[in-house]
Amino acid sequence: MVAEVIINTIAKELNKTYDYIIPDSILKDIKIGSRVFVPFGKTKNEEGFVIGIKETSEFANKEIIKVEDNILTEENISLAKLMARRYFCNISDSIRLMLPPGNTTKNIKNRIKDKTANFVYLKKNIEEIEFDIEEGIIKSDKQKRLLTFLFENEGIHILDLEILTDTSRSIIKTLEKNGYIEIVEEKINRNPFAHKNIKKDKPLKLTEEQQVAYDKISSSNYKEFLIYGVTGSRKN
Repeated sequence: MVAEVIINTIAKELNKTYDYIIPDSILKDIKIGSRVFVPFGKTKNEEGFVIGIKETSEFANKEIIKVEDNILTEENISLAKLMARRYFCNISDSIRLMLPPGNTTKNIKNRIKDKTANFVYLKKNIEEIEFDIEEGIIKSDKQKRLLTFLFENEGIHILDLEILTDTSRSIIKTLEKNGYIEIVEEKINRNPFAHKNIKKDKPLKLTEEQQVAYDKISSSNYKEFLIYGVTGSRKN
């Protein structure tokens, strides 16, 4: 398989795709939108974005070095291509506009790191665990309470699990060691609006001139319109 990669650069002459072989070791991780590192030039490794995947290419003679992340989607890439055509800019310029704050710099050390936390999941099926409890293989009341809680609350944060089941980290570690549960480190999605009370705006009443313009637009068969007016005249 071959990936079509756009190099992350502002140079206009590099606003084109380069074909790279996808190694079997990272084939399952590659998709349209992947941020990758590729050999470029004589000795330099460059950051790029996968904007297409195909079976073969006569121009692909180098392999992708590694996948950095899959922070973008195929829809993001399609939009970036459209923006580049419409506004005569590099595709990589459009792509950078879609990256979360703290992820646009090419210096990886300066990027905001993803916040992760440990979450607890059942490793054995419920029937097997219930059997071990009934047969007395699991004797500790705290272990039983914790496992029973996980039957309906799987994937809970490890600290929440300790508090809600009144157990300790050692209990959790013992169950993990015995193969009943597993602790998985997962990325926590950051939501800057999580603790903000945002009130929805009420529809504003149109002025007389705005109403006239709106009526003309709504009765027209055209899909796009250019509205003339001075800055601050509430055209939008």
